Amino acid sequence: MIHKITYINKLIAFFAFLISLNISAQETLKIYLSGKDFKNPVQWDFMCTDGNNSKVWSTINVPSNWELQGFGTYTYGRWYKELNEKEPSKEEGFYKYKFSIPSSYKGKNITIVFGGAMTDTDVKINGKSAGETHQGGFYEFKFDIASLVNYGAENLLEVHVSKHSSNNTVNNAERKTDWWLFGGIYRPVWLEVSPKSYIEHVAVDAKMDGSLTADLNLVNLPKNASIEANIAPVGDNKTYPTISIPLNQKENFQTIHAKWSDVNTWDPESPNLYTLTLTLKTKNNILHTYKTKIGFRTLEFLKKDGIYVNGKKIIMKGINRHTIWPESGRSTDKEISILDVNLLKDMNINAVRFHYPADTHFLEVCDSLGLFVLNEVAGWQNGYDTKTGTKLIKETVQRDVNHPSVIIWDHGNEGGWNYDIDHVFHEYDPQKRIVIHPWADFNGWDAHHYPTYLTGMHRFNNGENVFFPTEFMHGTYDNGIGAGLEDFWKRYKESPLFAGGFIWAMLDEAVLRTDWTGEQKYDSKGSLAADGVLGPHREKEGSFYTVKEVWSPIQFEPKLITSKFDGTFLITNEYIYSNLNTCKLEYRVLKAANNVLYTNDKAEVIASNTIHIESVEPGETRKMHFEVPSNFFDGDYLEITAHDKHGREIYTWSWPIHRAPYFANKLLAKETSTKTATVTKLEDHILLSSEKLRIHLNAKTGEITSIENNQGNVPFINGPKPIGMKAKVENVSIEQNKDGAVCFFNYFGGIHFHSIKWTLFNDGRLKMEMIILKDAGRNDGFDGSAFEDKISKLGITFDYPEVGVKSMKWFGNGPYHVWKNRIKGTTFGLWEKDYNNTITGESFENLVYPEFKGYHANLIGANLKTEQGNIKFFSENDKLFLRLFTPDLPKNGFPGSHPQPEFPEGNISFMYEIPAMRSFKPLEHQGPESQPTNIRIKSGDDGIPMVLWFDFRDN
Repeated sequence: MIHKITYINKLIAFFAFLISLNISAQETLKIYLSGKDFKNPVQWDFMCTDGNNSKVWSTINVPSNWELQGFGTYTYGRWYKELNEKEPSKEEGFYKYKFSIPSSYKGKNITIVFGGAMTDTDVKINGKSAGETHQGGFYEFKFDIASLVNYGAENLLEVHVSKHSSNNTVNNAERKTDWWLFGGIYRPVWLEVSPKSYIEHVAVDAKMDGSLTADLNLVNLPKNASIEANIAPVGDNKTYPTISIPLNQKENFQTIHAKWSDVNTWDPESPNLYTLTLTLKTKNNILHTYKTKIGFRTLEFLKKDGIYVNGKKIIMKGINRHTIWPESGRSTDKEISILDVNLLKDMNINAVRFHYPADTHFLEVCDSLGLFVLNEVAGWQNGYDTKTGTKLIKETVQRDVNHPSVIIWDHGNEGGWNYDIDHVFHEYDPQKRIVIHPWADFNGWDAHHYPTYLTGMHRFNNGENVFFPTEFMHGTYDNGIGAGLEDFWKRYKESPLFAGGFIWAMLDEAVLRTDWTGEQKYDSKGSLAADGVLGPHREKEGSFYTVKEVWSPIQFEPKLITSKFDGTFLITNEYIYSNLNTCKLEYRVLKAANNVLYTNDKAEVIASNTIHIESVEPGETRKMHFEVPSNFFDGDYLEITAHDKHGREIYTWSWPIHRAPYFANKLLAKETSTKTATVTKLEDHILLSSEKLRIHLNAKTGEITSIENNQGNVPFINGPKPIGMKAKVENVSIEQNKDGAVCFFNYFGGIHFHSIKWTLFNDGRLKMEMIILKDAGRNDGFDGSAFEDKISKLGITFDYPEVGVKSMKWFGNGPYHVWKNRIKGTTFGLWEKDYNNTITGESFENLVYPEFKGYHANLIGANLKTEQGNIKFFSENDKLFLRLFTPDLPKNGFPGSHPQPEFPEGNISFMYEIPAMRSFKPLEHQGPESQPTNIRIKSGDDGIPMVLWFDFRDN
């Protein structure tokens, strides 16, 4: 049975009702034949020619990608390369659907519109072709069907969609790519019913001074016709005068002009929108009303200077986004668009780019919430032929021209352009937005992809052209994006020619495999599509918060809180338009109980207040001050949270109020003991023993061989082993004092004389005091230093089994793990997280964030909770990293994906230097914070101390 919207008589009655509602307004009716989105579909009859569930007529949800509905064959666009496939899947889909047209529609203009279908689409109405095959899978297209429909009767719609185009340039542009290749009618299908005389299309240029130019395409214009233009602010009752403009009956294309005073401009920080209403009239007779949302803003593109919006030079903090949802492919809805734009705004991002035109509802949300948009005609690395490309550029510009968020047209990507049709964009765009070729230094605009930190042979910081890399900080397995971002951003901002950059990418593009059985359900094609700062269902990866802090419009100068702290900070306003006095800032002083790491307690706020901000204009750096409360130094750390004028959190910063020795003394539990700890030196080992603890140390290696408490064995062993240095035990000595038992290990090498001192206190607390990198070996001036280059890891390590670990509660930076070049985005405080084995970019069936394992910054104290009991460690040194086990490597990554740098041996490590994470390119191509450090020691240096406390008493 061919599916219909509803029964014929009910449908006709419904249409008649719609007509009655719109007689006076004479607006174009929009009547959906499909569902409005994938969550509210309509079933059509369907048959697929190949792959899953093929060669049999059944039904399918429209809109949808048919693979996600269980039909056809999944294909990823790198079929020709890493996937080593001879050809992509090429199945075709046949759709049928019946609908009715009321008799009253006769004489009106009736158009059928497809929001998007992949890829070649043939449309028939009642067995007759509606027009030539549409080629191009990301574009809205339409056919005039007024002469093909049966009025007052049923009509048959037949659609033939070929997943693989018959046009090789379309396949090369859209389907020989680094993204998923889907098939089907994945965006809505609807009818547009307009009166005989109507406004077919409007292209607007609305300036910041309230002036408006609009190019009109008019159909069947009668004599003495005019346009009445009116604007109404969205979300406001303010009224503006209506302006009447006469029309020339002989011209179907006309340009009108109007101007209103006292308009509010559009920008990403204040996205003020207006509804523009254009009414086509003859005297008092309304022929047609056309409405569109607009924003008043002025674009200026000044070569060798910058991009200006409303007179302000902009810096785009951008990201690249694919249109995708795991359960529906490229078929999405406005709810997802709102989710995504809010997530981008939450990251302090102000711009977005895509590889093809996004859904209209996504652009609507960019308009309303405020994002700059680079709107791209597809062509991943190959361009369309001139005829096809001309048509697709026209479709893109005509659909999206009025969106104030759209400020630049992208013509293809990485070679995917056709120089012969660049001019077509301006033929349909009265705003004359610039046309760029992403990755090229083209026509004065340098969009070079994946630059190195020092890219600059007469380009970027050392060049003449405005530059904004449209792809950088590649994020496979989250191994870029935040890692190294601050270095790149600081360097680029030094140039007045810098206009921003676009991170790759927003999402891990994993999709549900309807053809898979077993535990794995989602497929990102290994490392090929696992590029995002967010997981497939928008789970926040660690770089999310790094971007949020680095791109915060409020930047704090580095500050160390000491006893002299007077409540003063230096802050910089990195907004483009907004004064910081429009933001709300609040401070909180938090204090934790002394035993907080031994309980389930949390830190408590002991003081809080708002912070008054004087005027700080964009680009200014000024002092911010709050009155320090009397109990400030009773607290453990300070938090400051900023919200923008819309109430959105900008960021929460934090600072420890005290240094590490204070916290170690406070947080480590001390107990009363009546027995004195003892130390015994045997032939091959040392025994430290107290009432609650016994520690065996190998006399030749200095490593712990076993620990027992009153409940049993504590498997914290085989350390300390040096990381990034060599050390050999020279001799061992012991001593006894009233506080406990002491063992000294003297070393050759990186760990210096008397370099490790173990003290077992009478109550069972264990202290390790170490001095490293002390002896330069000689003392003869500048040349008398010991130097070691390229140190990426330095510290000590131990073994501890991962099996049975339940969670960790700690004082330090958190909650996400870090790399040397991705510490920002973590904040100092009291944190707790459960054990998980998340592999970022792969564990899509059970993504748990933050990841448990990895490096953690600025360790003060931690309680590692296990099924066998808890172990606790504390540091008397600031800026110490805790290495907590080793994250599992992805199982499905392709060679060259570099998911993470090599971890040191052992399981739990205490380190002063940890490795940086690469971002698509080697670390040598990144900035200074990504480079290994070096060691330079002179005679007389005190060396580097590391003081750790361990509490193994509770097992």
